Amino acid sequence: MARLIAFAGLPGVGKTTIGRRVAQCRPAVFLRVDEIEAVLRIDDPHRDIGPLGYEIAAAVAASNLKIGQDVVIDCVNPWPLTRAMFEEAAKSARAGFLGVEILCSDAASHRVRIETRVSDIVKGHVQPGWQGVLDRDYVPWSEAVLHIDTARMSAEAAAARILASLSGVS
Repeated sequence: MARLIAFAGLPGVGKTTIGRRVAQCRPAVFLRVDEIEAVLRIDDPHRDIGPLGYEIAAAVAASNLKIGQDVVIDCVNPWPLTRAMFEEAAKSARAGFLGVEILCSDAASHRVRIETRVSDIVKGHVQPGWQGVLDRDYVPWSEAVLHIDTARMSAEAAAARILASLSGVS
């Protein structure tokens, strides 16, 4: 059975690094909402795209799940509404679903990550600064199956933990 692994967490906590490792090890389709949204903004950088990037990711995820491909969704996934969108995509494809919340409990370390990282998205994406991360509207995901703190666990260990937990996901 195919599985959708949906990440949630503030910018800079390590979602992309962990998600790529999980996708490479499965193997799985890796969908990064920042990249989808960047393409949507290329011609109009100030365009309000609302939930469109998330909707596109959920639709592409469902298509891949239906043909038996595992999917990793990398995005902030800030609210119950967005999380339900991905859970519904898995359900519609008769696939398993694993919610994973990533956080960094060490604020100083998190800030350094935000202030020193270099974007690998060439056009259409602006990374938030530290204040933007602090001001982000984000609801903690208490219902997520896994909660991973990257202040206490390396990306490699986090990916291994996620992969190990997939045996119980249906």
